[in-house]
Amino acid sequence: MASKGTCKAKDCSREVVAKGYCRKHYRLWKAGEMPKARYKTCTFEKCRKKRYRLSLCEEHFAAKTGKSAAAAPAPAAQAPAA
Repeated sequence: MASKGTCKAKDCSREVVAKGYCRKHYRLWKAGEMPKARYKTCTFEKCRKKRYRLSLCEEHFAAKTGKSAAAAPAPAAQAPAA
């Protein structure tokens, strides 16, 4: 059987399993932990807000961790809204 190629994650040479990623990076991608996340919205049921941390919006992140969004480290710099 022909080789599918190598993982597209940086510095990874494992064999591709799905979506261009090896088993490890595919699992991370599904969990939203890769630079290009699988989803861009909160994973809490019926919540469609933008993700903040741990695949949750600010509100659900704060509820889960007991930390307010202000106490959490700031997300990556974003362009100011026009």
